[in-house]
Amino acid sequence: MQTTPPTQLPQDIEWRLPRDARSVRRARLLFRETAARWALPTDVTDTAELLLSELMTNAYRHAKAPAGREIRARATLTENTLRVTVTDASDVLPTPRSASPEEESGRGLALVEMLAGEWGAEVRDCGVGKSVWFELIRVPGEKPEA
Repeated sequence: MQTTPPTQLPQDIEWRLPRDARSVRRARLLFRETAARWALPTDVTDTAELLLSELMTNAYRHAKAPAGREIRARATLTENTLRVTVTDASDVLPTPRSASPEEESGRGLALVEMLAGEWGAEVRDCGVGKSVWFELIRVPGEKPEA
């Protein structure tokens, strides 16, 4: 039986950021650094960074939460899957909507739905806030083993 060394998979990292517009950029930079250390393929990194940015933006703009609450971004890498989760202090679950061609926003969840292998949202077990997540196949074109 082969055992995964502790420095390899699975890998998991979480960032706690202020509920501020600047945190969207900071989360992207932190994720890109992590993706480089994890040697993720460029297209997986690019897609995950885009979707993380959308979820962080939604958490910043739409999560009605008291001042001082944080947004958490977490990336978990297993052998076949990258899972990214954004957690905020609002318990209102997001719903995709159809943005008109004239609107400048409103397409974030549609992008997540289109580009992610899986995605979802749930109220946190502790009763405060929600988590929105997406998963990408680590190696594009390959299906994870069942």
